[in-house]
This record gives sequence, structure tokens and C-alpha cells, in this order.
Amino acid sequence: MAVKTDPEQKQYERLERVLRKYKGKPGVLIAALQEAQSIFGYLPRKVMIRVANLLTIPLSEVYSVVSFYSLFSTVPTGKHHLEVCLGTACYVQGAETLLRELQELCDTGPGKSSTESPFSIATTRCVGACGAAPIIKIEEELHGEMTPDQLPRLLRELEER
Repeated sequence: MAVKTDPEQKQYERLERVLRKYKGKPGVLIAALQEAQSIFGYLPRKVMIRVANLLTIPLSEVYSVVSFYSLFSTVPTGKHHLEVCLGTACYVQGAETLLRELQELCDTGPGKSSTESPFSIATTRCVGACGAAPIIKIEEELHGEMTPDQLPRLLRELEER
């Protein structure tokens, strides 16, 4: 008779296999966290504790890295993760208005998760494309010179993918 395991248990088993290759090596925390996030979809506190314990790194160091880099999320993200750049050039070109409109259209906002919305929203600082401000980053794609009027079409296209 086969023993059933729940999906979360399988995720933790996979995490432990992944982290074994990093154990004892210097400078691997970001790579380890990226892999952990790809397994769970985000980095809940339990996962950060597990990473810290398995890599014998202080939890404070793990948390510092996770909270510093915008590529990490501590809340579940939607199928489509949208980041609005709030760097100086984007902000001056109307990124704050873009963010407000996006929040209204998606019925969610930075740091919030919704099971009803296929979208999650985050803010980020300069993505290095200031000449095309304001920028929305979707997964790894940059969408420049965005306006609130363009958002409904962009969201429809994402839902159709």
C-alpha cells in the first residue's frame, strides 16, 4: 500500500533536497531563496525558518535578504505578478496614478493577496529603464510608457495567456 503525502510535505522534501547542495557553501543564500520561492511560490515565515536552519544561517540574515530584494515575496502571488516601478523617473511620469488604477482594476494591492484575482501587485524601485518611464514589470517583461488607459488591454492579454 502506497503512503500518500500531502503537497506541502512534498514541497518541503523538495526544498530539503535543493538546500543540501548549498549547505556549507558561502554566498549561496540568494540562490537558495530563489529556489525555495520557485517551489512554494513565495517565502512564508516557515520556509524562511527552514532555509535558515538547513543552511545554518541566522534567521535575521535570511529575513534581511528577503525584505531587501524586491524579487522575493512573503505573500502568495497571483498567476500574473505585476510590479510598478516607483523610482524617481517613473514616479515623476505618473507611476503613482498607474498604481492606483491598477489596484482598482485588479481589486488588490501591494502586499495583499487575493484568491479571486489572477493578479498580484508589488512596487519596486528603479528597474533601469528610466527613458521609458513609467514602467510595469510583468514577470521578466518590462512594459514602458504605460498609461492608465492601456491597463485594461494589458490585463486582458495577460488573462488570455
